[in-house]
Amino acid sequence: MISTISKPDNRDLFLMALTAFIWASAFIAIKVVVVETGPLWLAAWRVLIGFVVLLPYAIWRGWIWPGSPRMWLLIAIASLFNVVFPFFLISWAQQTIDAGVASLLMGTGPFLALIGSHIFTSDDHITWPKALAVLLGFSGVLTIVGVDALSGLGGNHTTAQLAAVGGALCYTIAGLMVRRIDMPPVRLGCIVFGIGATVLIMAALFVDGLPRTNLSSNVFWALLYLGLFPTALGQILRFTLIRRVGYAAFALALNLIPVIGVVLGALLLGEVITLRTAIALALVLSGLFIARINPKKATP
Repeated sequence: MISTISKPDNRDLFLMALTAFIWASAFIAIKVVVVETGPLWLAAWRVLIGFVVLLPYAIWRGWIWPGSPRMWLLIAIASLFNVVFPFFLISWAQQTIDAGVASLLMGTGPFLALIGSHIFTSDDHITWPKALAVLLGFSGVLTIVGVDALSGLGGNHTTAQLAAVGGALCYTIAGLMVRRIDMPPVRLGCIVFGIGATVLIMAALFVDGLPRTNLSSNVFWALLYLGLFPTALGQILRFTLIRRVGYAAFALALNLIPVIGVVLGALLLGEVITLRTAIALALVLSGLFIARINPKKATP
């Protein structure tokens, strides 16, 4: 069952802006935490914290199990593409790239959403403004990654940058699925986090062994913030807004992430906004602006 969507009202727009800010701040927290935890345990810890936070509320509201094998399959796939894969890819990428660059690359999500909507829906095809927006967006990605990526000569940084884009692609796949899952957002988020935490903890134990427990105070508080806000609150806002206004409208919230992420990276981490980053940011934002243009319909 696909939920009915409505035009975003002022409350929805506020929640979309809040989601963008919370997610942009996640790149700062990840950059701080991943140094001591590693990418797998960082992803596992943040999902586990989100699950523990949501579980009491989900039980209080009345626990709901998926009603069919098909629903279980959709939720399992959504968990992989909404939590497991993107959380690991982004954490792994930020071992070698700046938080601002990671947020900029994640800002390609709206362009991936345009392509996904064109392929998987019957009423949201690509128009010339959307096509131009996709071209500008991926030009911005190429500016950050560098032309060496085309010949495979980019080295470790290119791989990390492409991993961040892979995280954006995972979010797009999950976003196209969420509206097909007929379950209240908090309880859906709790099950998604439960599955995700189980998979990530098993993977982390197998690959990295037992987690490090002597974390510094800064890393501990950053990890707690990451689990409470960008993970628990951010995902609930995501599920709620997608069901209310649809994925195409929600994707507009991602427009703010590159701007907020680059600025926060410069202000809080002292990251330098290079000319290449500025050009890429201009390309991405130009594409996002053009994507909003409605082409005039031809007169019959």
